[in-house]
Amino acid sequence: MEEDEEEDYMSDSFLKQDVRPGLPMVRRVKEAIQKEEKQKEANEKNRQKSIKEEEKERRDLVLKSALGNENKGFALLQKMGYRSGQALGKSGEGIVEPIPLNIKTGRSGLGHDELKKRKAEEKLENYRQKLHMKKQANEEAADQFRIRLKNKQEERKMEGDLRKSQRACQRLDMQKDIDVPKETWYWLEPEEEDRKDDEDKEDECTSSDLSVSEKLRLLTAYLRQEHFYCVWCGTTYEGSKDLSSNCPGDSAADHD
Repeated sequence: MEEDEEEDYMSDSFLKQDVRPGLPMVRRVKEAIQKEEKQKEANEKNRQKSIKEEEKERRDLVLKSALGNENKGFALLQKMGYRSGQALGKSGEGIVEPIPLNIKTGRSGLGHDELKKRKAEEKLENYRQKLHMKKQANEEAADQFRIRLKNKQEERKMEGDLRKSQRACQRLDMQKDIDVPKETWYWLEPEEEDRKDDEDKEDECTSSDLSVSEKLRLLTAYLRQEHFYCVWCGTTYEGSKDLSSNCPGDSAADHD
């Protein structure tokens, strides 16, 4: 019979078959993936839903549907002139949508979430305050450091002006044949000097009590009065009138 006849390997039906290497393996993998997806869909459909899931589905379905005339509250509103989609209130300034329903799923008491939220906000505020205080403390420390540095520089400058004034005072006093300074610290002291006199010791204690700025103020005043000399101008003027007219002032700030 014809059915028992062998297939002709030269026929079109046989030649049109795809015989590329590896193709059967790819086909089997695709079939396995499709079968697995169908099995998952069947399991999802046949899976028995939990009570919470069923309650949620029913609740969502009811909340999505609008109230009908069978609802007594809605019917009462319609009798009072309300229309669906209209805002509440005499002039329509009220809400349009119903107040949303918040489902409580945990076992904590009422107000617990608000308490947690308030504590979190307080914690955040305390953290911000600490950061602000730390930043402020750092700024104050930096300001104090700058002030100390500025004061140190000013003190060094005053010490330099004081030494310059002492040298000028010693030179000008000697030009007037003054062998002993008015105050011991008016002149630059030698590096090695014997002080055995009690009076010299007392003068030393008195001078040490004065600050550098006070010494500079007293010594420059002496130079201006006795020698008409300004240490910042570096000039000896002809008299008090010439000094007051041509010198900017009796301090370093006046000469800046």
